Amino acid sequence: MEKQILVPVDQSRTSLQAVRYAARASSFIKDLHCVLFHVQAPVSLYLKEEAARDLHVRAQMNKALKKNEAAAMKVLAHLKSEMTDAGFPEDRIRLLTRPRELGLAQDVIEYAQKHMLDAIVVGRRGVAGIHKFFDTSVSDAILERSQVIPVWMVNKDARQDSPEKILVAIDGSEDALRAVDHVGFMVSENKEIHVTLIHVTNTAHNYCEIDLEADPEFVQIIEKKDRACVDQFYPKAIEKFEQMGLSRDQVAVHTLEGSRRIGHDVVTFAEKNGFNTLVIGRRGINRSFFMGSVSRQIISQVSDCAVWIVP
Repeated sequence: MEKQILVPVDQSRTSLQAVRYAARASSFIKDLHCVLFHVQAPVSLYLKEEAARDLHVRAQMNKALKKNEAAAMKVLAHLKSEMTDAGFPEDRIRLLTRPRELGLAQDVIEYAQKHMLDAIVVGRRGVAGIHKFFDTSVSDAILERSQVIPVWMVNKDARQDSPEKILVAIDGSEDALRAVDHVGFMVSENKEIHVTLIHVTNTAHNYCEIDLEADPEFVQIIEKKDRACVDQFYPKAIEKFEQMGLSRDQVAVHTLEGSRRIGHDVVTFAEKNGFNTLVIGRRGINRSFFMGSVSRQIISQVSDCAVWIVP
């Protein structure tokens, strides 16, 4: 089944990171197609209004637009070469450039949603220079605003030279199950891929900052509920993977003892064990997993692997 990703690019180093990861992804995602998307500088409303009244202004504006488009296509062609040199099939790469309309982040999201693409791939931690379009702030804006399309965030140090290992952080929530579904779909029918589900056990401290040692009954209730939730989750996750053509022995399960730094624990485990890709649900239980303390820890601390954030 065809999968399609959108990679918004410019001349920044972060764009190169995203492109290289997308090329790598074609080695473990079958029938992967890519749209390289460049958002040009915007045309001011004033200039558009003047161009509508003045033929000379219109000619100058069209000339500038063609110049911008030519520069954009040059960038796209260079990055396409990077992808094909890394093994991405040339006939599965589409080049697209458009003038900016709603803003960099929103233009990217609107296109991905309109065309029902499977993921947006962005580099993070921008470099200095006038072409710093997809720097950290724009990548973060895409992360925060993309309510439908998964976002793959590629860090500057993401591993590119080792066998693909995917880690899915789960908490028993519906969002975590959607993360499993996304991974299963993207790597479907791949008999060589291995996926690990990791759960950091929930504790009473994650619900309350005060010392709860004096109330062991409350602690036991939280821990029991957490175990029951995850015990029900695992069979559903395994079933989803099997429906996508993965066998049971391709999926491992790992549990970590809970702490107050769940995100840190997940990142440490991922980097210590050589995972290339870390997958998390957007919110999680109580809608706190994404853009809450856990997700912020993961996004801010991870460096050796890409992170997929799944709505």
